[in-house]
Amino acid sequence: MHGQQPTPSMRWHVNDIHFSAVDCARMRERDDLFLLVCSASFVESGSDTYTRNLVDYFAGDTEVASWLIEHWEPEELQHGRALKTYVQHVWPAFDWDTAYADFFAEYSRLCTTEELEPTRAQEMVARCIVEMGTTTYYQALATACDEPVLRDLAWRIRTDEVQHYKHFYQFFLRYQGLENTQRRQVIAALWRRVNELRQSDATIALRHAAAWRFRGRQDAPTAAVINKRVYALMGAEYPVGLAVRMTLKPLRLGGRMQRWVERPLAAMVRQVLLY
Repeated sequence: MHGQQPTPSMRWHVNDIHFSAVDCARMRERDDLFLLVCSASFVESGSDTYTRNLVDYFAGDTEVASWLIEHWEPEELQHGRALKTYVQHVWPAFDWDTAYADFFAEYSRLCTTEELEPTRAQEMVARCIVEMGTTTYYQALATACDEPVLRDLAWRIRTDEVQHYKHFYQFFLRYQGLENTQRRQVIAALWRRVNELRQSDATIALRHAAAWRFRGRQDAPTAAVINKRVYALMGAEYPVGLAVRMTLKPLRLGGRMQRWVERPLAAMVRQVLLY
């Protein structure tokens, strides 16, 4: 599936990105941006493995399966190709393929259907949280970086992730009706998935990107220092309000209740994602 070509329905293609315009000399010393872009390229490039699990889980639902195979997976893999191309253009000495192989050996062990939610509606809630995480990640990256090509690429990916969220949310609404999903079940799925975001594929990807970036260097920073650097960069620009709204949406709260829970949830999201 990794060789899959972009579909005509895509909003953009890798060849729309002007990699030749990047000021490579200025970017080459930015370890923080390297780690953010490289780790994201690893996660996006492994999307086909997760797609197979979701297609199996939603067996019999041709609408969901078709969208996952024809739209979600090709777009996610294109994100991976574009980010990989950026890494290889700016940091040509980095052995992306070998580093990715190390990442995937660990990541693929986590990609099992046993890790999915107990009901289809709850899994769609979990998918919404994953898309919330990627949407806000790329928005923060686009805002935090001062390199125009990377900013453009990050925002294109962010726009795709918003559309993915909308699709998963519509599928959630359908399954909520079919399964008579209660709000407490939605809350449980939200809580589980938000709690897992910091122990997820992104954490593994960052660790492997750093291990290969600093391989053999006497001044290699510790994992704690690396995390502090990248979260400091992203934390200053992280769109907490957007994260909260996207997290709360599956609860379908009324206006007054939504305002009542937004502030404590914003504090929780910032704590879980950024510290």
